[in-house]
Order: sequence, then C-alpha cells, then structure tokens
Amino acid sequence: MFNYIFFLRPPPTQVSPSGPVTFTPQLANDLRTENFAGEEQIFYSWSLVSPNTSESYPVITPPQKLTVWRSSNFKEFSVPLPPRVRDGQAYRLVLTARQHARAHIVNLVAHDVGERPFPVMSMPIVVSSRARAGPHAEKQQSIERVYRVPLQAEKDGFLTVREQTSFDLDKKVWDSGIGLSSWLVELAHQRVPGGGEHQLVSRTKNTLFTSVRCRAIELGAGTGTVSLTLGALRSASVAHGDGCILTTDLDSALPLLTHNVATNGILFKDPLRPQPLALDWDEETLPSEVRTVEGGFDVIIMADVTYNTASFPALVRTLSRLLRLSPPDRPPIVVLGYKERDPEERTLWDMAKGIGVSFERVGERIGAGRDPVEIWVGMYERGA
Repeated sequence: MFNYIFFLRPPPTQVSPSGPVTFTPQLANDLRTENFAGEEQIFYSWSLVSPNTSESYPVITPPQKLTVWRSSNFKEFSVPLPPRVRDGQAYRLVLTARQHARAHIVNLVAHDVGERPFPVMSMPIVVSSRARAGPHAEKQQSIERVYRVPLQAEKDGFLTVREQTSFDLDKKVWDSGIGLSSWLVELAHQRVPGGGEHQLVSRTKNTLFTSVRCRAIELGAGTGTVSLTLGALRSASVAHGDGCILTTDLDSALPLLTHNVATNGILFKDPLRPQPLALDWDEETLPSEVRTVEGGFDVIIMADVTYNTASFPALVRTLSRLLRLSPPDRPPIVVLGYKERDPEERTLWDMAKGIGVSFERVGERIGAGRDPVEIWVGMYERGA
C-alpha cells in the first residue's frame, strides 16, 4: 500500500495579501478510509503560478517544517504567504514528507515509489485584497500531484494528475493505478522487470513498447494515471507509433479524465494520445468507438477494478466482448493491477478462466508495506 498527504480541510481559493492561509492536513491511504498510524514529518512550500516558466511547478521557497503527523491529532494550521507577495499573484501550497527541492514530485521509478507518503499540491490560491476571510472563504475542490516518468536517457516527463477532494471513487488516484504505472515505467526501460526471462512479461513489453502498432484500452481508468503513463512512455519509445489508447470509465468520470489528458498533452504523439471514452459495463453493447477499432485490441488494461464484487459479472461480460474483437491468431494480453481489500475479490480470477483468460502474477509494488500492488498478466485462449 501507499500513503498520501491530503487536505482534510482544503485551503481557500483566495486570500488577502496579509494572509495567512488556513488548512488541515491529513495523511491516509488512497481512499482516505484509514489514517496513517505512525509519525511523519510534514513540510510546506510555496510554488508561484507563472505562465512564463517551463518547469513543472517550481517550488520557490525552501520546505519549512509544518508539523509531525499523528493520527490522533487533526490540527488546523495557518501559514504565512511567501515574502513580498503582490495583489493578483497566485501560489500553490505544497505539502511534502521530504525536505528537498523536488520533494513535490512523485517518482514512479520502482525503488522509490511509495517509500514515503506522496506529496500534494493545492490548486492556485489567488492573492487578492478583496478576498473573503474566515468561515465565508470559498474552499478548494481539487488537488494535484506531479509524477516523474523517465522517458529516455536524461529526459523525464512530468504528469500532472488532478483529483477531487470529494470522496467520489472515480475522481481520485488509487494504489493499483500508481503501482501499475510504476511497473510500466520499469517495463519500458528494462528487458524484464525483476530480471529473468518471463515469457508473458516479454510479450507485454514487445507489444507495448516495441511494436509499431498497438491498440490498447483501459477499463475503469478513473483519473487516467495508467493511460497517461502508457501514452507518455510509448510516445517516447516508438518513433512512429500507430494504434490507439482508449481510456474508459463512466460518464461521471469523463470531465476530470478529459482534463488530465489535455493537461499532459505535450507528452503525447498522435495517435498515442489517450482518448477518454464512456464505457459502462452494464450496457448490453460496447460503444461504437470500441467496436470499430480495426483488428480489435492488443492489450486490455485494468487497475483497481475489483473493489466491488457485485460488478464482477458485468466486468467479465465486458472483458469477454473486448476479447472477441481480436482475431484468433492474435489474442490480446490482459494486464491487471490489483491490491487486495477483501479475499472475495479473488473470485475474479476464476470468473476470468470461464471466458478463457488465465492470469499469472508477474510482479508487485510494495510501497509502504502491508498489502502490495500485485501485477498480473493474462492470456486469452478462445473457446477455453
């Protein structure tokens, strides 16, 4: 599992030049259902919002110690704005568990991801002499995190992923999405993650990062982290890539998903830009945009689709329809990122066998310990 810094009480959208900015931090698991039980130092910094900078959210102030987090201590904090702020400027408040210049960036490289709680950034806080103060101040509704994706030698990409501060499940980042994204980073840069010659992993790598043509679809994409990572990696590794990356979820998830794709557009080559699309597993037929993909899909990707066992029949029917779009001589690969929340979730593996998909566990991301994110790759055998 991983730990995340949140704003239990977000900062305001506006603040007067004299400040201060008031908020309440939280350190918890991905769904904010379990607070971090230990102690962890939390630091804060300020990042100036400037249209003239090419750096991803430069932290312009050295990290300052805010508090030592304890799960029994939900304290409200007020911090001053940086010196010499001017009316009309905007700043992001950055909370981190590390005290260095790049502490605001989540590193998706395997040895680092999840070792410490993930930092968080507020949305821009506008400095305005007409800002409303106290309980009448408008609170922010979103947060953002920045993820480092190594693309080529000495070249990094930085994904900015927005989440909602609400508890809507399709509008936040989940552990399995981060774990699977990290695994894809390793897959793109090493022959086989973890060493050895694993046939399933080798085929997955060749399909995603060697093959000129690759048609991929992600189910239950949420904020889109996995599809964004895949699009950035594939754009960097394939000179003239063809195919598509369809990133799908319910209608309610599309505005945020579409925003995240647009925000990171500089990292994608056409046609490797993820395409947000509504796909409801309960519908009787697949969307026309899915059914008309020439030759079906080479890869079907899923992360954290197991949290609701009642949805398994609909998920398996959708998966079966997608599998049948591909020709018999080129069966698709199914890649699954999974973190156990209930042992009953593992009934999905048996249900998948019923439609001809046999999964094999090929990796994991441990993060902060306890339940790891497991990486599974499945092969489809038609008529099994």
